[in-house]
Amino acid sequence: MNNKNILVEQLDKVLVIEISRADKKNALTGLMYEDMTNALNLASNEAQISVVLIKGQNDLFTSGNDVKDFLNRDPNKEPAAIKFLKTISNFKKPVVAAVGGDAIGIGTTMLMHCDLVIAADNARFQLPFVKLGLCPEAASSYLLPQLAGSRIASELLMLGDFFGADKAITAGIINSTCPQELLIEKALSLAKKLANQPTDALITTKSLLKKNQASFVEDVMGEELKEFSRLLGTEASKEIFTAFLEKRPVDINKIHAS
Repeated sequence: MNNKNILVEQLDKVLVIEISRADKKNALTGLMYEDMTNALNLASNEAQISVVLIKGQNDLFTSGNDVKDFLNRDPNKEPAAIKFLKTISNFKKPVVAAVGGDAIGIGTTMLMHCDLVIAADNARFQLPFVKLGLCPEAASSYLLPQLAGSRIASELLMLGDFFGADKAITAGIINSTCPQELLIEKALSLAKKLANQPTDALITTKSLLKKNQASFVEDVMGEELKEFSRLLGTEASKEIFTAFLEKRPVDINKIHAS
């Protein structure tokens, strides 16, 4: 791994990937995405690994992209976040996620590519893309309506407000909740239970479940990336991110400029 902010550990037949940057609210950098991608590729090729568990801590999953790192990425290279999303969306083995505290932006959209998600009762989710002058990513503009229906998807993606675990269950983003202090224990138990299933049958079942949406996900992810990149260059998005970095209010006139 490239840095200490992504911790990888094999427990029996489960590969645990931990986002570990609590001093920065587990904000994700390009190197962290690379490490998670490498860990998924390792799990894909290792016969002794049947399931992947992605987690943060009991009280924190991730605040999304590290803004400075995100804005300073090389525009001529495919973003490391996109490589990670492509990898997790095509990953053949089951992926379990454990969500405590905040799961913002990609912290929520990546869950739509996981097979089972358990959240702590303190979990908060947010899809703030429109608030940032951007559009959805990770094929969430396709997957969320499939999971939640168009009304809830429109609410969560267009308003971009925080929502709790109960709403996340209703939207089909998570399976269940548990007390915060039991989150990691419950998620690991669930991952190990999956890992004890016959591997071939498990992978085949996941493949059948994903088969009809695979091509749509790839196409939508590409279309979202094109629009996301365009919107990132608009006056509105530039003003929102500049205001964030300068710790000042957003100039409303600039974000509504044509």
